[in-house]
Amino acid sequence: MAGDVRTIDNENIRIVSLDNPPVNGLGAALRRGLSSAIADAIADDAIAAVVITGSGKLFCAGADIREFGRKAPPDTPALPDVINAIEASDKLIVAAIHGVAAGGGLELALGCHARVATPDARVGLPEVTLGIIPGAGGTQRLPRLVGVAEALELIVSGKLVPAAKAHAMGLVDVLADADVVAGATAFAKTFLDDVRTIERTASREVVNAPDAFDDVGRRFAKKTRGFLAPGKAIEAVRAATSLPFTEGLAKERSLFLELVDSEQAQALRHVFFAEREVAKIPDIDKSVRRSVIERVGIVGCGTMGGGIAMSFVDRGLSVVVVEEKSDALDKGLERIRGNYASSVAKGRISESEKERRLERLSGTLQWSELADVDIVIEAVFESMDVKRSVFRRLDDTCGADTILATNTSSLDIDEIAAATNRPDKVIGTHFFSPAHIMKLMETVRGDQTSKETVATVMALAKRIGKTAVLVGVCDGFVGNRMLYAYRRQADFLLEEGALPEQVDQALVEFGLPMGPFQMADLAGLDIGWAVRKRQAPSRPKDLRYSPIADRICEMGRFGQKSGAGWYRYEDGQRTPIADPVIRDLVETVSRELGFKRRSIDSEEIVKRCVYALINEGAKILEEGIALRSSDIDVVWIQGYGFPRYRGGPMFFGDQVGPEEILGLMSALTEAQGAWATPAPLIERLAREGGRFRDFVRPE
Repeated sequence: MAGDVRTIDNENIRIVSLDNPPVNGLGAALRRGLSSAIADAIADDAIAAVVITGSGKLFCAGADIREFGRKAPPDTPALPDVINAIEASDKLIVAAIHGVAAGGGLELALGCHARVATPDARVGLPEVTLGIIPGAGGTQRLPRLVGVAEALELIVSGKLVPAAKAHAMGLVDVLADADVVAGATAFAKTFLDDVRTIERTASREVVNAPDAFDDVGRRFAKKTRGFLAPGKAIEAVRAATSLPFTEGLAKERSLFLELVDSEQAQALRHVFFAEREVAKIPDIDKSVRRSVIERVGIVGCGTMGGGIAMSFVDRGLSVVVVEEKSDALDKGLERIRGNYASSVAKGRISESEKERRLERLSGTLQWSELADVDIVIEAVFESMDVKRSVFRRLDDTCGADTILATNTSSLDIDEIAAATNRPDKVIGTHFFSPAHIMKLMETVRGDQTSKETVATVMALAKRIGKTAVLVGVCDGFVGNRMLYAYRRQADFLLEEGALPEQVDQALVEFGLPMGPFQMADLAGLDIGWAVRKRQAPSRPKDLRYSPIADRICEMGRFGQKSGAGWYRYEDGQRTPIADPVIRDLVETVSRELGFKRRSIDSEEIVKRCVYALINEGAKILEEGIALRSSDIDVVWIQGYGFPRYRGGPMFFGDQVGPEEILGLMSALTEAQGAWATPAPLIERLAREGGRFRDFVRPE
């Protein structure tokens, strides 16, 4: 063994195994070990060929991300040097790929003289998802193997593809059975017996395809809006078509180094780790028992209930949906069938798969059908009285071990739990709409929710492909509580001189998929109206309150579903159209409240809305509603579309600096009162020079 590498000889074939679990990351020790192992094999006259494989479940998932962005230069040898030495070898070197070959792992395989893979292995270059591009020859070698169009598709999308598809492209030479090392060894022996000539990828010609560059840029324009790396990746691939190989490598490396320390790359690395950190709960380890969940009950078959039901049946669980009235049940089940039919029509699932999923779903008017479910999720109208009534009934109906979950987006979980005799088994599961598509789920832990219940639901969320973020109880939890502060500033901006379309445009240019007013129209204005009416009795009367949204609802304008809200929507279309009626209403309210309207620029809009968002996040963090600032970032990236390349609101706040946020919030407090009061945490961090990411709440 040398470094993180193991070797063994099979006659005249040396097997070199990458051994850096769990993903065989290409850290410095592994690079040194691999470089040494290859050099030893080349120098050993008894060895005729080398097979490189990965120990454990996969070949290699790429570089060690923690090495990126360090101030110190990377330890030698650099990965490009290791791969170039492999490619230059006069002895045959074959990559034996199983599991995953991604990023630098695939670049390593591309530098080998041949690639053998299991059919179910997956390969790809996902660097753009981390704000960088392949930096060890991927943009230069891949086009030489598969052509410009296929290479651009893989690199710009960042997706992994099955080895069977890669074989069809020409990336993989041979598909082997489960024993990929045996397959690669057999390939090497046949190669040697036939006395073939080694063909190095670098020596291949690239056939230019100018239309492919325009095509990929057009197709990925919306998805990559605001991201730097995809454009640089296209530039690097273009270099492969116009420069000699060595010059192309130099161009690729230059672009890689330009990106690796950029703010976007830092932000995307932060998100990469944040999305993995959310599963770690300080007081819940592997010793905490997780209940087995196989049968799920859903109360309510509306849009949310139906989407939640699909989330479970899609992953193989059995679901029974309960409704009070047959017409509501029929309508909900028909909506689900329609969603699956649409997926079949779009080629996302087969007709047989649709039928299998529908077989796992049943609907009923009989609550007794919930008696033997393992968990039941309530998805009814957002009213405390209604939800408490439902939970009393569930408590009487369900088995003693059944977990009772609520999909509430803002209500007090502890008050709901008090309606039962099992508060330890009551938990919030706030799915985001559409529930069968959105990955985020806020898992709300009540005062009496047991560790076992939390652990079970967190594991269940992972099983159905959701990112579960554990949060505490408060009005709106993490996401919606912050949304209130964000929307409040947006509403105040209207009163002072802005218009809805101007606010929305500024925040879209910042990177959000849509602004607050278009988002409200999409969700339905009646939902927010119901929340505001519920909050009205406890709202301090001396604090500023914008009545514009309420007046729009009083006009019967509830957003897209009614054809009008903050915007007009014609003929069932989703395209928002600025409406003079709303302009007149906004200007009228401004006059009534005594505001002299003024010109407001995009910078002020973004700062006021986003800094208010961060300020509320700081309060949430200090109160312990969120475990970590990075958890807040995940909620807002996955639930509300905060741009990934900005790292989430709290990471963005760290980059801006608490000092600047404190300055603006202090100024807004003078103009608006207590709504804008700076969070004590922001005041302390600004004074001490700290950052949100370093904050640990005292026990």
